[in-house]
Amino acid sequence: MDVEIPMNMLTCVTGVSGSGKSTLVHDVLYAAIKRRKGAWDKRVGVHDDLEGVELVSDVTLVDQTPIGRTPRSNPVTYIKAFDAIRELFSKTKAARDAGLTASHFSFNIAGGRCDVCEGEGVIRVEMQFLADVFVPCDECDGRRFKKKVLDVTYRGRSVDAVLQMTVREALSFFSTSPRVVRRLRLLEEVGLGYLRLGQPATTLSGGEAQRIKIASHLSSKKTERALYILDEPTTGLHFDDIAKLLSAFRKLLQAGNSLLVIEHNLDVIKSADWIIDLGPEGGENGGLVVAEGTPEEIVESPGSHTGRYLKPILEASRVQVGLDSSGRD
Repeated sequence: MDVEIPMNMLTCVTGVSGSGKSTLVHDVLYAAIKRRKGAWDKRVGVHDDLEGVELVSDVTLVDQTPIGRTPRSNPVTYIKAFDAIRELFSKTKAARDAGLTASHFSFNIAGGRCDVCEGEGVIRVEMQFLADVFVPCDECDGRRFKKKVLDVTYRGRSVDAVLQMTVREALSFFSTSPRVVRRLRLLEEVGLGYLRLGQPATTLSGGEAQRIKIASHLSSKKTERALYILDEPTTGLHFDDIAKLLSAFRKLLQAGNSLLVIEHNLDVIKSADWIIDLGPEGGENGGLVVAEGTPEEIVESPGSHTGRYLKPILEASRVQVGLDSSGRD
């Protein structure tokens, strides 16, 4: 198997289950690049050679592992929007009169957070033979902070009330604060406008955690020439959210990065710049490159299952484009 992955493009690795997608992307490519960069001491999948590593500054696996393992971890802290929100609260007259600083509005630092639950808002109850249970903290009533902190309001809302807002609600509420809006908008752009700002990481799905990580990378200005690897990021997404995810992908590309995505979703595959289709089947009958090229080239490959299912999707897109350009409904 020899494959080429073009830089600064969206490349999709496709194929039936068991065709070798994860082995190629995770075990070989990701691990081998990491080892070349001096950041991998685990097993690397068998391969003869790897050329062009110097073209990427780093490789990042944007997977579905949790963004944190405690209720204190949440979307607004992960994308670093909460720093700006805490500053807004600390600059209010009530906060200054009470001698409160931005650190008092953090649930990760002692001082303003509840001393009993330590800013988690819940207490963990250990169950001997069952999964642990979280119950609201009696001291702060699940509001995470001490009364003196909760008494401070910004535009009529306490810090707890802000954390209960959805991303969409917060975008409107903080419309006069560009620093906050700039970061929160990234969550909206990856289809997470419905999440509460302070939603505990322990309640997020794997797909939600993955998209929060994408938003975080979009907010970083340090990345350039990075290769991002994602494994089926559209799992469980509505088609409207998939469109938002593709828009986020394009922004990563516009910043000079490259994307390698394992995917079955045809809407994503048809939007790819390059496709590597593995197969022809799974297991012992897989592990070969069936076709490689643009979506238009893949559909012309007679042995590609992906091409067979992709062809009517591309044809429908061409018909729609034709209708739009003709001015008809």
